[in-house]
Amino acid sequence: MATNAPVRPPPESAPRVAPKAPDDRRDRPRRAVQTQGDWWETARRMWLWPVAMLLSLPIGGFIADLVINGVDSAGTALAGGLIAGAVIGTAGWFVLREQVSWLWIPATATGMALGLAVGAALVDYGIDRGDLLLMGAVTGLGVGVLQALVLMRHGVAGAFWWALANPPAWALGWLVTSYVITANVKEQFPVFGGSGALVFGLLTWLLLAVLFRGTAAKVEERQAAPAR
Repeated sequence: MATNAPVRPPPESAPRVAPKAPDDRRDRPRRAVQTQGDWWETARRMWLWPVAMLLSLPIGGFIADLVINGVDSAGTALAGGLIAGAVIGTAGWFVLREQVSWLWIPATATGMALGLAVGAALVDYGIDRGDLLLMGAVTGLGVGVLQALVLMRHGVAGAFWWALANPPAWALGWLVTSYVITANVKEQFPVFGGSGALVFGLLTWLLLAVLFRGTAAKVEERQAAPAR
């Protein structure tokens, strides 16, 4: 029997939302902001690095100079590099002790001794500005390569950038010192003074923050990736 009751339309279903792909572009701005914040947080935690370099480079150079009385031979360069490098390496390791082992200390001392001996010999133990830049670059190469090996041993991503950045950073430290504190130059110190150490410390501090943050980000990505 027919009725005149109104027929109700079926309820509308909620709109279906397509799942986002893992590489959805909508997540990228937030991820970029988060990465930038994490990088600054890493740099903030390492604030002692430029302070350590500002203190250890002049102090290490001064102690070494008391022993060798100027870099004027292969023997004094080796001894001065070992002494100053041990002081600088110890200060650096103190800041990075949660990321790297004590091998940072002998790597720094050995790299500086070898680098300084070769660099000083190449310029015939001269103290002209050009001589200092070349000597500093070669010293930085020795230090940077051996320190980079320690970073690689501890799984730091992009450690080779540390080896590449150290030669110009050491040369820049000598360049600044040659204009500001000429006493270090005339007395043939094994390392640049406080003014150069400040510039060196700030530049390498930023690079270390990038390297350690990049390593932490890769570890986080591996941990977040689903097991296959």
